[in-house]
Amino acid sequence: MNTENFNDISEYEKICEAVLFASGDPIELVRLAEVMELGISETERIVENLKERIDREERGIKIVRLEDSYQMCSSEKYAPYIKAALEIKRGAALSQAALETLAVIAYNQPVTKAFADQVRGVDCGGVINTLVERGLVEEAGRLEAPGRPITYRTTENFLRCFSIESLGQLPSVDYDADTEIDNEEEKQMRLI
Repeated sequence: MNTENFNDISEYEKICEAVLFASGDPIELVRLAEVMELGISETERIVENLKERIDREERGIKIVRLEDSYQMCSSEKYAPYIKAALEIKRGAALSQAALETLAVIAYNQPVTKAFADQVRGVDCGGVINTLVERGLVEEAGRLEAPGRPITYRTTENFLRCFSIESLGQLPSVDYDADTEIDNEEEKQMRLI
């Protein structure tokens, strides 16, 4: 790409806006930097400036950061109009069981179904399947243990739905001293 005519930083913002709009999906900062032929920190500054400008203008779109990626999406304020225009039926809210299971996964990931079962005290298989179908949870691999159980983690869609950039923004949870696990082997066995 010829960037000789891009003396103005706003031209990079326009490129960034066009790429994010056209993609629809999150794009990693590294990939944006490659496309614009800039360094990562300079690209991040450009994206953040664009994000702030769009927020300041209170437009119908916004740019969200999802860990090391960015995505353009519509503002929550206009969701009713978008749903009406696209005839989207309101999705069913998550049940209490789904929210509890999602919290177990989010705070302890990656976790096995057995771990979620143990924490909640009930079978979580159906709930986990629902969370996977809704794109809030995904398979993260298999545990190196007998039976090689599947582990689960949250997705970028989880971050987007809960309006957080990273898992570090989850509210802190105070654990009782009884629930602390010091031994690494015991942690692994509780995952089974």
